[in-house]
Amino acid sequence: MAKIALIDDSAFARMRVKELLDSDNDEIVELDNAIDGLELARRNVLDVILLDMVMPGMSGLEALETMQRENLAVPVIVLTADIQEETKRRCIQLGAKAVLNKPPKKDELVKTLHEILG
Repeated sequence: MAKIALIDDSAFARMRVKELLDSDNDEIVELDNAIDGLELARRNVLDVILLDMVMPGMSGLEALETMQRENLAVPVIVLTADIQEETKRRCIQLGAKAVLNKPPKKDELVKTLHEILG
């Protein structure tokens, strides 16, 4: 059983992603901001983070920068509507394991999660 943090300020987006995951075996923690997600990552209680890029308070890029600076080893999958290659490249440089376009496709999201979780 994996513990997945789904971090997005949009309740609708979280609901849609959660429907795609459709997993009774995993625990999905929904968070509406990256600050709370970082706290869970610091406590090392997560197996993977699904991270939105544009949020109030702290952006996804800022969260990735903080995770890199603090050497937090929780794998991150970025979910973003930003299709610019530079944004994707920056996320990977900051340690994201994958960058998926929003809304994610079910098969792509599940495959990426399986690759990361083993």
